[in-house]
Amino acid sequence: MSQSNIMPGFRPTLGFTLFYLGLVVLIPLSTLVFKSFQLSWDDYLSVITNDRVVASFRVSFVTSLAAAAVASLFGFIIAWVLVRYPFPGKRLFDALIDLPFALPTAVAGIVLATIYQPNGTIGQWLTEVFGLQVAYKPLGIVVALIFISLPFVVRTVEPVLQEFDSTMEEAASSLGATRQQVFVRIILPNLLPASMTGFALAFARSVGEYGSVIFIAGNLPYVSEIVPLMIITKLEQYEYAGATAIALTMLVISFLLLLVINLLQLWVRKRSGQL
Repeated sequence: MSQSNIMPGFRPTLGFTLFYLGLVVLIPLSTLVFKSFQLSWDDYLSVITNDRVVASFRVSFVTSLAAAAVASLFGFIIAWVLVRYPFPGKRLFDALIDLPFALPTAVAGIVLATIYQPNGTIGQWLTEVFGLQVAYKPLGIVVALIFISLPFVVRTVEPVLQEFDSTMEEAASSLGATRQQVFVRIILPNLLPASMTGFALAFARSVGEYGSVIFIAGNLPYVSEIVPLMIITKLEQYEYAGATAIALTMLVISFLLLLVINLLQLWVRKRSGQL
């Protein structure tokens, strides 16, 4: 007696998936690797260890990690409010969360640069009251990256929070647990894996962002110049091998960071299952 196939059409769907993966992901990445082979090892090191390139790597990854951390915190709070509390205009506010998905990144960059520049609506107030300049500084990059990455966190945490079993909270409260204890010991461990997934998505979205950053960053070498801009600069100078070397290095570093985040997320999931 033959065993019934739970998922019919497995072979065609697997073949289509592998074809799509190879065509869209593997072929471009392999081309990037092979293009980098045009450089010798010494030339490759010379490109990626250039002071200006190293500074751009530092700016890109530090601002991306900072933006992902801030977006994870506020995204969690926003998702919590949207799920747990009714308030006037909730549907409109919920729809506005998805605005960065539809808004062209260049438009977002122009708007943010306009309002945060030293004589802008918000930038002028920040400069006069706190002596803080946002535009044309790494802080401006962080603001732009938070804007475009926040929806990833909200939309990742929100469905998990909606499906959370509230009877566990009620049971803990009936046993004498305070609201703080319920949140820390019951709610947070169950939502932490989703929050870390949102962090990983926000970081991945931020590290390669270009359109919304170049307008507010000012693109000052060694100060606010990002890696994607360095790649564009190399391409404009017809230094294709140098551009691919920078891109490959960025890809490897991003992959390693995401791997660490995913391993940490797996550890948190296992630990949460043991609690």
